[in-house]
Amino acid sequence: MQDWINRSKQVLPLQEEWKKLAQRRLDEQTRPQGSLGVLEEVISRLASIQKTDRPHIENKRILIFAADHGVEAEGVSRYPREVTRAMVLNFLNGGATVNALARHVNAQVQVVDVGVDAEFQKHDRLIPAKIRRSTRNMTQEPAMTEEELSRALKIGWDLVHQLKEEGVEILGLGEMGIANTTAASAMIAALTGIPVDSVTGYGTGLKVDERNHKVQVIQKALDLHRPFLKNPLAVLQHVGGYELAALTGAILAAADLSLPVIIDGWIVSASALAAVSLNPRIKDYLFFSHQSEERGHGLILGELGVQPLLNLKMRLGEASGAALAMTILDAAMKIYHEVATFEKARVANAKS
Repeated sequence: MQDWINRSKQVLPLQEEWKKLAQRRLDEQTRPQGSLGVLEEVISRLASIQKTDRPHIENKRILIFAADHGVEAEGVSRYPREVTRAMVLNFLNGGATVNALARHVNAQVQVVDVGVDAEFQKHDRLIPAKIRRSTRNMTQEPAMTEEELSRALKIGWDLVHQLKEEGVEILGLGEMGIANTTAASAMIAALTGIPVDSVTGYGTGLKVDERNHKVQVIQKALDLHRPFLKNPLAVLQHVGGYELAALTGAILAAADLSLPVIIDGWIVSASALAAVSLNPRIKDYLFFSHQSEERGHGLILGELGVQPLLNLKMRLGEASGAALAMTILDAAMKIYHEVATFEKARVANAKS
């Protein structure tokens, strides 16, 4: 575990010189300075992450990490774990919402099986990396062993290194797993100290009494493991999930490699929170796509001090928000590269 803590500390702060170069070009373009608001911060940060005054994000990839959860046995979801398998097949066949959005932004989607309780045939969009068919029930024992945690982190880490070698310029992260809202809620409560009731939502349409039961299940797990929740990785091990750990490893690698990452919604934000808790500098490499309607997501964003790009009352997951946010970043890049400067357009600039 210490090795992963050390890796997280290797992430360096962004270099301000690239931000300044990008901002200079933005200020020279034919519009009032600062008139694009948040888009200007997005552009200058992309330049700083990629260490160039001409950032590009044409080569896009979306990774969806999928796994099942032992805590599903506690009745915390209205859907059985078989839905995880069905949705993975839907992603592979191109029929999910994220697939439609990915086609819209010209992004390739890949699914990473790190712990689905099913077997899949070989598919060009599937990355088989199964650790175990589901985590263990966190209300009775740690969700995973320390060795399994390390394997999950390494899966995410190695995949992002591979994508970087393939020339991927921006990465969107998503997830799939029945009962993973329970694991995410437990992680968030453990990492922030916010009461379980405040960070636990209705997931896939729970009724009030069902959500209250879910709160009790999460509290039971936290009470059981509290003496061991001494750092973010211990939280992942005891109450997280294989996909949540792999997402954390992917985020650590992306920041280490200066690869910009779009965080999907509430569940991926839990992994981002774990990564940023290890090293606050990691936050600068992340773009948060949207504020989910899931209860508690606003609390995470507030804890991190970040502003999402969108707020469309979405709560789907599966990287749908990350794919949609890519349209915003695409638009920002077109502005940056295609809008003329005052000098080139022979338009009078504002008086000094």
